[in-house]
Amino acid sequence: MALQDICNFQSVFEDRLTTEYPAVPHGKKIASSYVSGLPFSNNKSLFHFYIPVAEYLDESPIQFGQISTVQNCSAVSSEDPFLTSSSLPTCLPFASSQSVPLPFPMAHGTTTLAFMFQGGVMAAADTRSSCSGLVACPASQKILPIHSHLVGLTSGTSADCALWKRILARELRLYQLRHGRRLSTSGAAKLLSHMLHPFKGTELCVAATLCGWDGGETGPGSRGETTKNQMTELFYVCSDGTRLRGMLFSVGSGSPYAYSILDQGVHWGLSVDEAKSIAREAVYRATYRDAYSGNCVDMYHITSKGWTRRNREDLKEEYYREKERRKHEKTERRDVTFSD
Repeated sequence: MALQDICNFQSVFEDRLTTEYPAVPHGKKIASSYVSGLPFSNNKSLFHFYIPVAEYLDESPIQFGQISTVQNCSAVSSEDPFLTSSSLPTCLPFASSQSVPLPFPMAHGTTTLAFMFQGGVMAAADTRSSCSGLVACPASQKILPIHSHLVGLTSGTSADCALWKRILARELRLYQLRHGRRLSTSGAAKLLSHMLHPFKGTELCVAATLCGWDGGETGPGSRGETTKNQMTELFYVCSDGTRLRGMLFSVGSGSPYAYSILDQGVHWGLSVDEAKSIAREAVYRATYRDAYSGNCVDMYHITSKGWTRRNREDLKEEYYREKERRKHEKTERRDVTFSD
C-alpha cells in the first residue's frame, strides 16, 4: 500500500516487536497481531480502522474539551463485519468525556494583507505568533507557499493553519497528477472551504487568504502586466466555511491599521516597487499600533512566473528610524519657533 510505504508503518511495528521479543529468531514471524494492545486486536491488518455508524456521522464535529454525551454502545449494529462486538471497545469513543476548561484565554493576533494590481498579487505579513500576552515565536512563517503559483496567508492558530496548508497542498498535487494541470485558485478556495465547513463551531481557528495565478507560465499583457480581467485571483477562506472573492484583503488584529494605509494607497496602476512600499508600510503601521503584531515583515510577489519572496526585514530598525525622524522634525519646528 502507498500509505504503508510512505509512513513505514510495517517497519515501525517490526522494530517494536523486535524490541519486545528479542528471543524470537530472525526471519520467523510472530503469531500475534501488530495492534494487540488496541481494542481491535483481532483485525487481520494494521489498516482496519474503526468505522462509525451513520448515527454518529450526523453528529456535529467533535469540540475539544466540550464533548456532549453520545449514544450507548447498544446502538451499534452488529451486522457490519467491521463493527462486531469482538472488534469494538466496550464503549464508543468519547462517550464519557467531560468538559475541560482552557487553562488561560488563548487570545492571538496577527497582520496579513494581500492586494491585486497590474503587476500581479502582492502579499505581506508580520512574523509574530502570540498567545495571550506571550510572544510565542517572533519569527514564524505566516505566508505559506502551496505550489509554484499559489501562496496562502494564514491567521488564527498556527498549528491549525500549518496542518490545513499541508492538506490543501497534498490535494492540489493529487489533482495535478490526475488531470495533468493545476487546479485554479477559485477551485482551491472552494475545496478548502468545503473541507473546513464540517468543523464550524469547534475550536479550529483558520483564516486563509489564497493568492494565486491561473494563467500558466506567461501573462496576457506586455512586460508581464495583466488586464483587469486578468489571471490573478484573491480569495479569503475562514474555518466556518466562509469564502469571499476580492481585490484587497487584510486579516488579523492589526488589519484596521493596515486598511488605513491600503485604502488610500492601493490602485490598479501601481508599479512593483510602489506595491512593495505600500505593503511594507501597511504592515509596519499595524505592528506599530497592534501589540499582537510585530518583529519582521515577509513579502511575496505572485506573477505569471510564479511567486518570489523578498528578504525578511526586521521592523525594529524602521521603528528606530521613525523615532529619530520625528525627533529631528520636532527639533526643527522648535528652532523655527525660536527664530521667529
